[in-house]
Amino acid sequence: MFQIRIHGRGGQGVVTAAELIAIAAFKNGKQAQAFPFFGVERTGAPVEAYARIDDRPIILRQQIYQPDVLIIQDPTLLDAIDITKGCTKKTIVIINTPKDKTNFSYLEKNLLKNNIHTIDASKIALEIIGKNIVNTLILGAFAKFTGLISLDSLKKAVREKFAGQTDLINKNIKAVETAYRIISK
Repeated sequence: MFQIRIHGRGGQGVVTAAELIAIAAFKNGKQAQAFPFFGVERTGAPVEAYARIDDRPIILRQQIYQPDVLIIQDPTLLDAIDITKGCTKKTIVIINTPKDKTNFSYLEKNLLKNNIHTIDASKIALEIIGKNIVNTLILGAFAKFTGLISLDSLKKAVREKFAGQTDLINKNIKAVETAYRIISK
């Protein structure tokens, strides 16, 4: 089973990102679940969401304490909370930041340098979507880095999740494709 933990702030589409991972995994013939973890937080407060992917039915129903993949949609959280808690040297980390991964050497006590990946999803989101909503961009990178979901299944998930909102679908499909294309594995 692959366990994915997503960190961001309220209003950044963290919960939607987890849902899109689960939908895409289902479209790839996998079992999946997605769920958020938040209380009375409001826009801008730290939020976590989780997704699991497996070939077998998933009966586990708890937060993810040891993620195989860690997605950080808001890099300011790196200094605000212990985001790498429970991570191992095998954890794949994807960070939305304009900085190169060499700027995160302080994370190497918990993580393997080769497993830290960065993408300036905010810049691309502003260009394509017109807002700093990076979830679909991060998922394009997630698909490329992990191979856990296919680009095609992710695009289908976007179409399903945003059904009836043609402009939103088109922008998010373009965002997914752009992130997937610019990432070198």
